[in-house]
Amino acid sequence: MATPPPTEHTTPARAPRTGLGEQRHTGPDDSRHSAPGNPPHRAPGGPPLTTPHTRNARVPGVPLALRVLRVLVGLLLALGLLGLAHHARPAPYGDRLVRPARVEGQAHSGVREAWAQGGAVVGHGARSGVPRWRYARVGHRPVTVVAVRGEGIALWDDGLLTDTDGRSVRWHRALPDAAEWLPAQGGTGVLRPLGHGMLAVVTPSRVTAYRIADGDLRWVLPAGTGCGFRPEAAVRLGAALLIARPCAQGAWTGQLIALDDLGRITPARTPLGNDHPRHGPNART
Repeated sequence: MATPPPTEHTTPARAPRTGLGEQRHTGPDDSRHSAPGNPPHRAPGGPPLTTPHTRNARVPGVPLALRVLRVLVGLLLALGLLGLAHHARPAPYGDRLVRPARVEGQAHSGVREAWAQGGAVVGHGARSGVPRWRYARVGHRPVTVVAVRGEGIALWDDGLLTDTDGRSVRWHRALPDAAEWLPAQGGTGVLRPLGHGMLAVVTPSRVTAYRIADGDLRWVLPAGTGCGFRPEAAVRLGAALLIARPCAQGAWTGQLIALDDLGRITPARTPLGNDHPRHGPNART
């Protein structure tokens, strides 16, 4: 009888030893050869694995603290540039209003008078007469200034009309066609207070009336065809302002116009009121 061949005793293959957190690679399940879109396998209890395509992917070699520092530096630089751009932006109309230190007992007193001085409008205190504020516009100069109701109203060389009370520039108004008459006319007789809180701006082609409280345009009186107002030839007679208006043709009686705060004085006129809405007869209660 034939003797059977000796049986070969083999030791079963043992899986490679892995430590805590090590990934076990076994043939086709190796994550390095996984099909696209399949998440990699990890050992039970091991930390989550990340790839460059996952949300928590980390940039190799760049610590988290360094990346946070770069973001903060970028934000600081952006804020600095925004601040510089804000300071470089010119103020509206080039306004520069300077107020000296407050004087005891005169914090809220108005100005007694205001005039052009050194290319600016200077307001002087009603009690002491000392300068209270200085208002200038970059690149421009005032041609005439009047003080009305404790405020300084100025006409500038570019045809801009301004009002300031020393605390702020309350309003700006641009006069039409100023480049045509202002260089030759100047500011002589242009600004004419009418009383009752109204200001007349007399130019050769028209008279324009503004409410001083807020700069609201109340009425306009054109000179008419072939005629022209002469701002320097105007006088006050009681509550009326008499303005010369020479015309190429027409009777001499029509070459003198009488105005007040309501407009041209004529028989049986029915003008609109000029009171501020908060203080007039129709004010809301």
